[in-house]
Amino acid sequence: MRAYLLVALITALVTYFSTWGVRFFAKRYNIHPAIRERDVHKSPTPRIGGLAMLLGLVAGLYAAGSFGWFESIFLDPAPILAILGAGGLIVLVGLLDDLIELDWTAKMGGQMAAAWILASSGVQIVSLPIGGLTVGSFGVSLAVTIFVVVLVMNAVNFIDGLDGLAAGVVGIGTFAFFIYSYVLAQQTSPSNYFSTAGLISALILGMVAGFLPHNFRPARIFMGDSGAMLLGLLMAASAISVTGSIDPATVTRNDLLPALIPLALPVFILVVPLMDLLLAVLRRIRRGKSPFAPDKEHLHHQLQDIGHSHQGAVLVFYHWTALVATTLLLFFWLETPPVMVLFGIWLIIALIHTYWPVFVRASRARRKVGNK
Repeated sequence: MRAYLLVALITALVTYFSTWGVRFFAKRYNIHPAIRERDVHKSPTPRIGGLAMLLGLVAGLYAAGSFGWFESIFLDPAPILAILGAGGLIVLVGLLDDLIELDWTAKMGGQMAAAWILASSGVQIVSLPIGGLTVGSFGVSLAVTIFVVVLVMNAVNFIDGLDGLAAGVVGIGTFAFFIYSYVLAQQTSPSNYFSTAGLISALILGMVAGFLPHNFRPARIFMGDSGAMLLGLLMAASAISVTGSIDPATVTRNDLLPALIPLALPVFILVVPLMDLLLAVLRRIRRGKSPFAPDKEHLHHQLQDIGHSHQGAVLVFYHWTALVATTLLLFFWLETPPVMVLFGIWLIIALIHTYWPVFVRASRARRKVGNK
C-alpha cells in the first residue's frame, strides 16, 4: 500500500506544480479560447490542463519504475510504453481540439489511434469471465478493445462541463477501483494484472488530486479534451488489465461477481455520462447535426435548469458516483440482501438530493397559494 500511495503522492505533486506552471504559461501568452455559447464560465479560462496531467503521469510512472515493489510490472515494458504513447497522442489530439477545434472525424481518428496503440501492446479484452466466453481472434479482440477505450474516453469527456466535475467523478470511481484491485493484489501474486490495475489507479488518483485544487470552483484552468480523454484512456486501461485478461475457464460461479467488478465499476460509474453521450448523439442526429456537434443540453446543464447551482450540480454527480461505486464494492464483501437494502435507502436519498430544488419550488408555490 505504501508504494501505491507514494506513487500517487509523487504524481499529485508533479501534477499540482505542473498545472500551476501551465496556468502561468497560458496567462503569459494568452492561450485560452473565447467563451462559447454553451460554456458556463464567464471569464476566459485556459483549457490545456491535460498537459500538466500528462507530466504527472510520466513522473508517476518513472517513480514506480524505480521502486523494487513494481519491478515485475516493468519486466515487460511494452504495456507501460504503450500507455505513455497512447496518453501522449490523446493529449496532443485534445490540445489541438481545445485550441483550434478539430473536425470530429479527425478527433475520432486520433482517439482510435490512441486506443490502437494501447490494444496492440497487449492491453486487450481477450476474454470475459462469463460462461467461459472468449472474445475471439486477435482482430476481434483488438476491435472490441478499441471500441471500449474510445467509448470510455468520450464518456469522461462529455461530463467535463462544470468546474471539478470530471476530475471528481473519475477520482471517486477510481478510488473504489483502487481499493478493490489492491485487495485482490494482496490475495494473489504481485506480478499479476491486479498490481498493474492498482498502479494505474494510483496514477489516476494522483493526477486528479493534483489537478482538482486548480479546477474546483472557481476554476482557474480546465483539463480540456486532452485531460478528460487521458483520464478515460487510463480508466479503460486499468479495467481491461484485470477483467479482460482473466481466463474464463478458471472462474467459478462463486468467483463470477469479483471477476466482473473490475469491468462493471467503470461502466456503472460512468453510466450517467454514457447515458448523456447516447442521448446527445440521438438528439443531434435527429436534428440533422453531427453527433459530435456541441450543445448546452447535457445532464449537468439540465441539473442547473431545475435549480441546482453550479457547485450543487457537481455534488449531485459526486453523490451518484459514490452510490454506484460503494454498492458494487459492497457486493464483494457482503451478501446480496443487505447490499440491496443499503442501496435502496441510499437511492432514495440520492433522488431527494437530485430533485431537491424542485421540491423547494413546489413547497414555496403551495405556501404562496395558501397565503392568498
